[in-house]
Amino acid sequence: MRKPRDLSKTGKLFAYLFLIVFTLFAVWPVLQVVSISLRPGDRLLSKSLAIIPEDATLQTYGRLFTQEPFLRWMGNSVVVSALVTVFATALAATAGYAFSRHKFRGRDSAMVGLITTQMFPVTMLLLPLFILLIKLRLYDNYIALIIAYSATALPFTIWQMKGYYDTIPYSLEEAAAIDGCTQGAIFWRIVLPLAAPALVITALFSFMTAWSEYLVAAVLIQDQDLFTLPLGLKMFQSNMEVAWGLYSAGAVIVSIPVVLLFMFLSRYLISGLTLGSVKG
Repeated sequence: MRKPRDLSKTGKLFAYLFLIVFTLFAVWPVLQVVSISLRPGDRLLSKSLAIIPEDATLQTYGRLFTQEPFLRWMGNSVVVSALVTVFATALAATAGYAFSRHKFRGRDSAMVGLITTQMFPVTMLLLPLFILLIKLRLYDNYIALIIAYSATALPFTIWQMKGYYDTIPYSLEEAAAIDGCTQGAIFWRIVLPLAAPALVITALFSFMTAWSEYLVAAVLIQDQDLFTLPLGLKMFQSNMEVAWGLYSAGAVIVSIPVVLLFMFLSRYLISGLTLGSVKG
């Protein structure tokens, strides 16, 4: 079998330049948001290209955290995202195990139906979801958001968990059953610890689905006391002007938890995604 030829120095140079250009293209808007949040007042434009302006200040962040509505919005986002993470992860873990280990009528059709829902944008689901929640009298409260976000995250996370369970040898469960373990004990003590990387991916995806989502929340939540962070940041925009400093500082604050989660959970991400895609 022939070994693939190594890239020439010229080829490597072009590859690195290509990656650098597209990395800058992706990072530059983020750096601009950070720069705007550090400018005094609500200046949107600047003649300087410096990321950190000469008159940089953290006054905007101070104003942001001294506003009672912002703290309430952050608390709402934390509560909703935490509950969605717990419920969606629990449902994905159990449903994925059922699809992986048990053969039942309609199993294949259900799996195809789950993945098919990923083909449709969330905007197509807003009207039926809106009508359903109104009939259930769950409109304009936390439960509506938790149901909507969990349902949005489950198709991908169930497939992710199912694929990872397929990589765990069934012989381990058979050996535990011979030793007298019940089905629940096998799942809790043996399968779940081995599936920790996939559980991390599921929890992270569920959290991201709820933390920074705006469109679904804008439709389902009207009470300003229940606004999450994305909805609350929209309040900094009025018909006549936009508080760009507060808006940018809020956007930076919203992105920090997701970035930190990616940094701390990075060692699980590769194994959770790659092993889960070996078998489908």
